[in-house]
Amino acid sequence: MLPGKIKKGAVVVVFFFFFFFFFFFFPILSRNDSKSPNFSLSQFNMTMGSLTEGLYTLNFHYCRPRTEVLNTYALSVSTEIVERNPGGYLSASEIPLPRLYICMAAVFFVAAVIWVYTLMKHRYSVFKIHWLMAALAFTKSISLVFHSINFHFINTEGHPIEGWAVMYYITHLLKGALLFITLALIGTGWAFVKYILSDKEKKIFMIVIPLQVLANVAYIIIESTEEGTSEYRLWKEILFLVDLICCGAILFPVVWSIRHLQEASTTDGKAAMNLEKLKLFRHYYVMIVCYIYFTRIIAIFLKVIVPFQWQWGYEFLVEVSTLVFFVLTGFKFRPASNNPYLQLPQDEEDMEMDEV
Repeated sequence: MLPGKIKKGAVVVVFFFFFFFFFFFFPILSRNDSKSPNFSLSQFNMTMGSLTEGLYTLNFHYCRPRTEVLNTYALSVSTEIVERNPGGYLSASEIPLPRLYICMAAVFFVAAVIWVYTLMKHRYSVFKIHWLMAALAFTKSISLVFHSINFHFINTEGHPIEGWAVMYYITHLLKGALLFITLALIGTGWAFVKYILSDKEKKIFMIVIPLQVLANVAYIIIESTEEGTSEYRLWKEILFLVDLICCGAILFPVVWSIRHLQEASTTDGKAAMNLEKLKLFRHYYVMIVCYIYFTRIIAIFLKVIVPFQWQWGYEFLVEVSTLVFFVLTGFKFRPASNNPYLQLPQDEEDMEMDEV
């Protein structure tokens, strides 16, 4: 029985020796002597033809050794990756973006000019918030211009030009802040229904504005960070969470106003009139919800399911939906004498005069 045990023990020892050698020592011994054309430590070149086009990702994984012997092995990697398509450095899903952004910038600029012309034509019915809406439209147009220029240089040079990128980030920050401030002010009925904000509504602005700054900082970090880094995933989750909080926060003043007016409408005739005013804004609130739902959920879902060549359609849908939302909002709150939003009587005496 002893020779048999010795043979079995020898087999086990030999097996573990080969296992340990091939999985631990062999990679160390061969790391600097690899001359295989499939894996080169100095250069890796891959060319895709028209039949092999697709969305490719290059991942590098480094697992730290667990044994004390291998802990002395230090890995130092310096890489320079050049990814290029026949038309430039942009990926297939980003090639149409410079033209898309510059075209949408022109459309937003035309819409802003038409809006300013409408304000000048009905200057006696214009409120301050109307000019804020004009500033938002112009800022959106300028932001898209800088975005298009930034993508153009990425496509031609392979990297963004710092000056144009900074200008885009600044205008993007201003556009985001103006957008949520304008939506919140219109939602509270400021200038259309009342001229004073409650303490709760002021706190909403104190929350939304810093969160918008944080969201834009996260966006800038995402744009300037490689996708494979740990910071990229963290800031992407922060951006998504903060953006949803801002979208939900702008709806709170509406709920508070309606709830307060519903409680006071049974005893106060003016409160009942104010409730009637807020009912006129109801479909505008539905517009906000639809806009948020479409740009934050549906568009992202479409980006996931479409082929990589058509992923630029996500940006197209977002910009078109934003344009439609701006146009509908301007139409609903246009400074015209026949606008039902601006014809609301302010007290009971005005109601009696209308009846007469």
